[in-house]
Amino acid sequence: MSVSGNSVRREATGLRAATLLIVFAILSACSGRPEVGALALNEDPVVGARVNDILIVTTRQRDDRPDTYFSGERSAAVNYAEASISVPPSHKPGQIEWPESLPGNPKTDFVARKADYIADKAAFRRSVNARLASLPRGERDIMLFIHGYNTRFPEGLYRFAQIVNDSQFQGVPVLFTWASRGKLQDYVYDLNSAAIARGALEETLVELAKTNADNITILAHSMGNWLLMETAVQARPENRRLVAKHVNDIVLAAPDIDIDLFKTQLKRIGPMPRPFTVIVSRDDKALRISRTIAGGKERVGAFSNDQELAELGAVVIDVTELESLDSTNHSKFAQLAQLQPDLRKALGSSALGSSADHNRGANLGDDLGSFVGTTAQAAVTLPIKVITAPFTYASGGY
Repeated sequence: MSVSGNSVRREATGLRAATLLIVFAILSACSGRPEVGALALNEDPVVGARVNDILIVTTRQRDDRPDTYFSGERSAAVNYAEASISVPPSHKPGQIEWPESLPGNPKTDFVARKADYIADKAAFRRSVNARLASLPRGERDIMLFIHGYNTRFPEGLYRFAQIVNDSQFQGVPVLFTWASRGKLQDYVYDLNSAAIARGALEETLVELAKTNADNITILAHSMGNWLLMETAVQARPENRRLVAKHVNDIVLAAPDIDIDLFKTQLKRIGPMPRPFTVIVSRDDKALRISRTIAGGKERVGAFSNDQELAELGAVVIDVTELESLDSTNHSKFAQLAQLQPDLRKALGSSALGSSADHNRGANLGDDLGSFVGTTAQAAVTLPIKVITAPFTYASGGY
């Protein structure tokens, strides 16, 4: 190769490196990013704060550092825990008010009220059933949240607490947190950690299906969707049938999945017993980077053809025009939690976690049409689109 050729190659390499540094700088601009000691307890009473009690299943290693509980490294065994997270009375929907210093101020910050390990799977199931027993029959609901790439343990926990709080979910929240290191450069490590967690997620879904729950909702975000779909593909047929009987709603938020792989996964899984929900945003910067890493293949969460997704069996919630609270536009799904009651009416199901009667035989389009004619104009003000096959409902300027 000529000297000039070497020069061009070095220049191109330098340009790519500079571009990646700029990207990392943008993505790292997110606030929070706690790791060590993030679950330091604050028990100061505050009027108006809401405490959310969350059960935890994880493939992360236990972390011996005080008030940390789990690291980003992989565990050979599944671990269990519980935590109570207080949301301040001044909380704004969609946001996590991170403390500037630990253990935080419960008047203004998310703070941990209680945290502890749970001994084993049997003790975990007893805890789930005990909490379900305190709820009225017909309202014994579970919501399972699976976080995405670049997520540290407290980040996944606090994000879920925000979703539970804003959606006013009254059931039993369960966090499935796999071994993400929470570092941008560890995309491949995270992807492999998600692959390793498939067996543990299948086991967790089976355990939840065997509880006394009336309904189960699954909410996955980003790479967590890849984990969920691959778990469904590899699951034993009897386990898949058992879980399908109890899971009434699946919400795929900003899925970091190759669109061609997603279509293949759906074919492998077979016909879905009811529509699932996909939340997409074409301005998602994180998925734009993922697309570049993946050779230019579109990601489901930023797919350009909403109607094609709908024809695959999805109810598509397009939030492209929604102004994001984070710089990457990757966590818009969390802002929808506050609309949970209205979305439930619109979708004729329990998007983001509420029970519904799926045996009533109602048509999804009819539910949406009724919703538009009654409460939608007054209640739904965010610029979102809801797309089904063939019905389309637009809100906030669409």
